[in-house]
Amino acid sequence: MAAPFFFGYGSLVNTATHSYGGARPARLRGWRRAWVHTGLRDVAFLSAVPCADSAIDGLIAEVPGADWAALDEREFAYERLPATDQVQHDAAGAPEISVYAVAPEKQNGVTDRHPVLLSYLDVVLQGYLQVFGEAGVKEFIATTDGWEASVLNDRAAPRYPRHQVLSAQERDLFDSLIAETGARFLLG
Repeated sequence: MAAPFFFGYGSLVNTATHSYGGARPARLRGWRRAWVHTGLRDVAFLSAVPCADSAIDGLIAEVPGADWAALDEREFAYERLPATDQVQHDAAGAPEISVYAVAPEKQNGVTDRHPVLLSYLDVVLQGYLQVFGEAGVKEFIATTDGWEASVLNDRAAPRYPRHQVLSAQERDLFDSLIAETGARFLLG
């Protein structure tokens, strides 16, 4: 039996944050991204939210032996949902594909007490830049809701456990594009 896949639409697009094989670009129909907070985490993070008229780019990658334990632990604030029929991809065969999303009843608003970590956002944007180019980063921003969120600038002392080093060009591009969203920066 073929290994199942996950669809990643945030930090999982940055393959430096995981070692799942067979990663390839894909598109999830009927969903958008949003910045959300739950009582399960101190900070805000991305979730997929149903939206009939939208589609988001991301990656699919294999979950060897259908051993979801490590990925479920990483994504503990999410529910794993079936998405096979909603994902367009070029993987051989017809693998089972799941997506992680925060249940609507568990979502809270993003506040200064629960900001987006810039170190997390940097990882996400770096992944999109590497896979989809600058146009893909802009598309990510356009298909993500909640940019009125506060962003905690923690670059000097990253709180996100899988943070990555940015080049000067990446940092300048990301800062410029984030500023255009209207997101408000908090000092770390």
